[in-house]
Amino acid sequence: MDTVIKAITLQGLVLAFLPAVIVIGIMFRWSAGAKTAVYATIRMLIQLLLIGYVLVYVFETDHPAVIIAVLMIMLAVASWIAIRPIHDKQPHVYGNALFAISVGGVLTLALVSQVVIGVEPWFSPQYVVPLAGMIFAGAMNSVSLAAERLQAESERGTAALEARRIALQASLIPIINSLFAVGVVALPGMMTGQILSGVSPLVAAKYQIVVMSMLFGVSGISAALYLALANRRTRSRAPAG
Repeated sequence: MDTVIKAITLQGLVLAFLPAVIVIGIMFRWSAGAKTAVYATIRMLIQLLLIGYVLVYVFETDHPAVIIAVLMIMLAVASWIAIRPIHDKQPHVYGNALFAISVGGVLTLALVSQVVIGVEPWFSPQYVVPLAGMIFAGAMNSVSLAAERLQAESERGTAALEARRIALQASLIPIINSLFAVGVVALPGMMTGQILSGVSPLVAAKYQIVVMSMLFGVSGISAALYLALANRRTRSRAPAG
């Protein structure tokens, strides 16, 4: 297979923003938070440009302490972003998110990188950092959805256990939709990238199976942990009947 990846020109990069500009225009007309979308888009652009330079250093490092520090920063930021939809961002809410994402994310990362793939050395940044990014992001999204839905159901007066059930189901909608669609409607980013780089589609498919399984697992585990912690706090604060 041809392993040469076509370079994206500056003009092509600018044109890639056209769909985003259309969406932002619609959001502006409908007063649907266009400023937040613009800020998020600009932040994405800056972050990706900066991370390109940072990863050059990280990938060249041969010290596990650097990789561990990177993972800790990723977990801290992911946990903060996860509680963004919550109105009352108290310290315990952040703590619950950090615990849920860290436990679910680190255990899943260890299983996939050390057991399934067998990364050598164990901290190899070319494997650990991209895998951690996908895993932590999956956990972050599921916790964020779970937290937002739990808050909404609690404000409606839904019973605690029912609110927890509804929140868990809602948090898993995106990843379950992805499980249904993968390979039929969409070729996910990792698989597409591997194919573009010349990897056999069968090898890419095996990696994508691992990715989808780990994303489903970490999404459910992290969301369930967050909801269990939040539910326990709610029950402990409830007045004795």
